[in-house]
Amino acid sequence: MRRGRGAGGGGVGERPPFVRAPAARLLEGDDTEAWNLSITFKVTKLIEGQEQNHQHWLKVNMSLGEMINSDTNERYLNMGNLLKVLTCTDLEQGPNFFLDFENAQPTESEKEIYNQVNVVLKDAEGILEDLQSYRGAGHEIREAIQHPADEKLQEKAWGAVVPLVGKLKKFYEFSQRLEAALRGLLGALTSTPYSPTQHLEREQALAKQFAEILHFTLRFDELKMTNPAIQNDFSYYRRTLSRMRINNVPAEGENEVNNELANRMSLFYAEATPMLKTLSDATTKFVSENKNLPIENTTDCLSTMASVCRVMLETPEYRSRFTNEETVSFCLRVMVGVIILYDHVHPVGAFAKTSKIDMKGCIKVLKDQPPNSVEGLLNALRYTTKHLNDETTSKQIRSMLQ
Repeated sequence: MRRGRGAGGGGVGERPPFVRAPAARLLEGDDTEAWNLSITFKVTKLIEGQEQNHQHWLKVNMSLGEMINSDTNERYLNMGNLLKVLTCTDLEQGPNFFLDFENAQPTESEKEIYNQVNVVLKDAEGILEDLQSYRGAGHEIREAIQHPADEKLQEKAWGAVVPLVGKLKKFYEFSQRLEAALRGLLGALTSTPYSPTQHLEREQALAKQFAEILHFTLRFDELKMTNPAIQNDFSYYRRTLSRMRINNVPAEGENEVNNELANRMSLFYAEATPMLKTLSDATTKFVSENKNLPIENTTDCLSTMASVCRVMLETPEYRSRFTNEETVSFCLRVMVGVIILYDHVHPVGAFAKTSKIDMKGCIKVLKDQPPNSVEGLLNALRYTTKHLNDETTSKQIRSMLQ
């Protein structure tokens, strides 16, 4: 059988040829570009070889049935959910991945954790819809405060606030369920003997769920930050309930919030980004409780996910693979979410020179988007990270976030 000869040789014999791909990114299932080849070959297996002058050698499995005409450069075959993206900086920056956030499905080994997390995530959209439609009882509360002797206005305000506090209680309780789901995913994606990178390669559906939790979290916090009625309603509820207890007036029992729960809810809603704070605390607690697990297992999982999103967003050919226009905003929120989690968990944070996250690249990706669509995400980096104002943060990064 006649064998093609790549730019780096290849020759004859039993050993499969190697195709040299300077500064190229080839994916499993992609076609090699023709360069000096008389024919292109389907890439069925990628392996990292030695790096020579920042050039990668890709192992190509050839057979007559896999030979493809060289004019099909844009053809993508048999693309898996998670594909290796090789760049000339892999050995320095760590691996990057292309993760199919739209179609990843659980394998048999993932199903137990996946199903547990899915029970929580299926309620997420309803929570967001309830929050988005939350209008508050500002008018009724003002009328009651301005006319303290008018019992009808007091009853009207109380009747308006009680069901709203029921919603706020539901939101808070969902944050606790989400925290438990995140801890389950972290346990699965950081456990030995596999590295975090291997976990993300093997367990794409769990990685997708991790991303969905972060996506929900930032969407929730964006809505909460623009709705001051939430804290106003809850403050009025607590003040009124306290007076009713002092006067031995019975309160409606269905949405009753005891003092302990009310204190925890107050702390939750006092945060500018309450869901993100919940996940940050949960991630920190996960690390502290699993002392036998190297902290790098968790931080590398987060930094790899940030690289996944950045590469997909900054590379036009990868963005063009999204079939849903919402996937771009999904990737942006996930990228910011994992950066913030990394910054809270890693001892020196995400902004130090030793960070495994390319912060300049991530900020640039954000700033390349329409300004109105990412201001909330930029504010999340400005105000909810832990190490941005450390002396170890470069002036360039600080100026980029000004």
